[in-house]
Amino acid sequence: MEWLAGHFEFVSNPEAWVALFTLVVLEIVLGIDNLIFISILTNKLPKEQQKNARRLGIGAALILRLALLGTISIIVQLTDPVFEAFGHGFSWRDLILIAGGLFLVWKATKEIHHSVDPVDQKDTMMGKVNMTLGAAIFQILLLDLVFSIDSIITAVGMTDEIAIMFIAVISAVTVMLLAAEPLSRFIDKNPTVVMLALGFLLMIGMTLIADGFGFHVPKGYIYAAMGFSALVEGLNMLARRKRERDAKSQSTLH
Repeated sequence: MEWLAGHFEFVSNPEAWVALFTLVVLEIVLGIDNLIFISILTNKLPKEQQKNARRLGIGAALILRLALLGTISIIVQLTDPVFEAFGHGFSWRDLILIAGGLFLVWKATKEIHHSVDPVDQKDTMMGKVNMTLGAAIFQILLLDLVFSIDSIITAVGMTDEIAIMFIAVISAVTVMLLAAEPLSRFIDKNPTVVMLALGFLLMIGMTLIADGFGFHVPKGYIYAAMGFSALVEGLNMLARRKRERDAKSQSTLH
């Protein structure tokens, strides 16, 4: 009990509460990337499997993050260089980020190519065919691992309190779980949003690769660009709905 109480001494420290709030917000923001990928990928599955796939994918993200927090001393060592090339010391974290970024770029590029090619619509995120539950979960787990390691290293850089890290991770994944269904329905009902989300994934993949090579891109720039793009798409959607209502009104009058 004394060991457990020792981890919650931060409750009497106002600075620790600020760190907790900041880290929770940051973890939620970092989880957006993961959630977009999960939402688009699971929408390819049959309707009856989509909800379970999303829950399994997000549940796996929580388990991975908590397990990585349990081995935090090892995770911290992942930032130590293991070899040097092109004048940059590469760590295991760098290699994982590069591999994850390449996977995201490949996946997003493939889906963008198929979505703009009307000749072949099979095996795309736009079409709900040729995707099994096992394949979806496997791909989600790959990206869960990449985002989880990045998330934990971010948490370690902000606070030394393990309890704060656990609370922030659990809070972020809970928000992901609550937002998964509405986001997936929104993407499913608005096909043009899929292309925008694929563009986000492409940008995120390139950012992961750049980070792995030592070129850090501030997350604020990325999410500001995503937010502006989403705002523009939202205005386009409102304009399309207005045109549809006007067209219906005209047809009714005639």
